[in-house]
Amino acid sequence: MSVKYKIRDQHGLNFLTCSVVGWVDLFGRAVYRDIILDSWRYCTEHKGFNVWGYVLMPNHIHLIASATPPFRLNAVMRDFKARTARRMLDVLHDHEQVESRRSWLLYLFGYFARFDRDKQQFKIWQEDNHPIELFSEKVALQKLQYIHENPVRAKLVAKPEDWLYSSASNYLNGTGIFDVKRLWSGFADDSWF
Repeated sequence: MSVKYKIRDQHGLNFLTCSVVGWVDLFGRAVYRDIILDSWRYCTEHKGFNVWGYVLMPNHIHLIASATPPFRLNAVMRDFKARTARRMLDVLHDHEQVESRRSWLLYLFGYFARFDRDKQQFKIWQEDNHPIELFSEKVALQKLQYIHENPVRAKLVAKPEDWLYSSASNYLNGTGIFDVKRLWSGFADDSWF
């Protein structure tokens, strides 16, 4: 794997993108979005994971994250993806769960696993997190704005703070469904939108 796609600063701020294989619209269902949030909570409590901004889109996630030493961000992300994949597959294999796309999703995740060198039976996540090191406040703010504008650009909402699965409302009014750390204290107004 090239250096371009490696997390170089394991404890600094990184902009990450986690995509579902084949860009499958998995997170259109609340059950899978909730698995993401629960896993972030677990990683925050037990693995030194810090989320500074995020958005869950139908087929990918953008986030600004870091890890507190001695934890390493690449290990946290590896564990996060493994944990969420197992839990999502548990849901897909549980016929008590309502999922109209069960057969299709399992077929696709099995198909993408065929190309994986780890010989998994199913694969949910694309390999790379496409990390971008956030080396300045200006770059971090640009990425935070990009994250929060994502649902607006996709025409899912009119305003960033209206997307429930985003940190936009955390920054705008201090509330959200997942607590994030605040980048800098200069967010008293909404000019960053």
